[in-house]
Amino acid sequence: MDGKLNSLTDVLKKTLFFFEALSVSELAPHVQRKMLKDYSLPQVEEKVSLCLDQNPCFNKAKENWHLNLEGDKENDQFYSLLLKKGQPLNMREILKNTNSKKKKSKKILSEEVNLISDGRFIQLDNGYWGLTEWEVETSHYSLKHLVIKAMKINPGGLSVQQLHQLIKSWRCTEMRNLEDILQKFPYFEQVGEGIWSYNPSVRVQYEGMLKKFLLLIDKQKKRWYRERERWKYRVDSMQNQLQEALAGQKETAAALAEKMELAGQQDYLLTQMAEKDLLLSLRKREIIRYREHINKLEAKANSILYQCRLWVKRAKEAQEEIAELKSLLAKNREELEGLSIKLQRYQERERENNLRITELRENNGTRVAELQTEIVELKQKIEKEREAGAFEKRRLQEEINTLSNDLKKALRVEEEHQRSYMLAQQELFTARQNYHDLEKHTRYPLVRLVMKICSFFDRHHRN
Repeated sequence: MDGKLNSLTDVLKKTLFFFEALSVSELAPHVQRKMLKDYSLPQVEEKVSLCLDQNPCFNKAKENWHLNLEGDKENDQFYSLLLKKGQPLNMREILKNTNSKKKKSKKILSEEVNLISDGRFIQLDNGYWGLTEWEVETSHYSLKHLVIKAMKINPGGLSVQQLHQLIKSWRCTEMRNLEDILQKFPYFEQVGEGIWSYNPSVRVQYEGMLKKFLLLIDKQKKRWYRERERWKYRVDSMQNQLQEALAGQKETAAALAEKMELAGQQDYLLTQMAEKDLLLSLRKREIIRYREHINKLEAKANSILYQCRLWVKRAKEAQEEIAELKSLLAKNREELEGLSIKLQRYQERERENNLRITELRENNGTRVAELQTEIVELKQKIEKEREAGAFEKRRLQEEINTLSNDLKKALRVEEEHQRSYMLAQQELFTARQNYHDLEKHTRYPLVRLVMKICSFFDRHHRN
């Protein structure tokens, strides 16, 4: 059967089909050898137990798991088809072929989900489906497990030769290897002469003891690693201290050597300093003599310099006085020139002003004459206006008199009207009283009847 198994479920199906019943701890090494190589054994056991619990094709009896080979009845036709073909088939290719012939043939084949939960089928990584009972790859299983499988098939026991012949049908092995395995593990017991049997309870105890032993070894390893790290740390610290001590010793030796060199240099420098002190004392004496001579020369030079400075100061003062006098002379000349220019300007202005005054006098004379003529004319106009005003005043006075007379007449007429109005009001009042009296008299029905008759005759007479 070409191709590898597709999933963990398929690996478990193959393993349980071959060994019939195994626990999770027994299944985990087989699965780790085939698929989950990067996982630790506890992680593999966890994944195997989870897969066994989720898939209904695995049944648990006590601590061992079995593969359910009865399967689902809906998948029987596909199972018979695989038996006829004798090789893996692809579900999609079968569906395509059946679609071209008959649409109803889809019901014969079940879905892939049903095949996964059926213990009779396994899926390959190329998408093909095969049967669990085909070509069990015994090369993936250890010789110990093959021996256990053979012992389970024959619970009465087998000799070494019989066991060798049975296992040889699965895988080529040597009889010496079988004898080593039978003698190595205590759960293979020798029942009689040359006959061996398998005791599962002893195996459980042996594996439990082996796990405990491995745990103790792991703890011992961890403890040993801790002690090793601790001693390694101590050794490293001691080496560091030793290196520091050696470095300090080297530094002290270098410091001593340097100190000796400095002492020699100091002695040499002291001798040189003594020689230099002697030379310096001699030079100091010479310098003192030179300084005295220089002081004398400086005193003479200072006196000469002082006299020179006095003469220079006097010369500078004389030059400054001369310069000041020259500047004053130049200023006076400039002021005289300016004054002469101003005087000429004032004379010209005076001439111009005199000419203007004469012109103004002439103009004023003519203007005065004109103004006098205008004054005379204005006086004449004023007299005329006065006469016209007097005449107008008289006329207005006459109009006022006439208007006052008219007003008096109007007042008199108004008084007469008021009197007539008062008389009319009195007559109206008397008429109203008469009317009220008539109304009182006309209340009686007889009077009304007479009045109607009179009015009737009056109308008839008018007509």
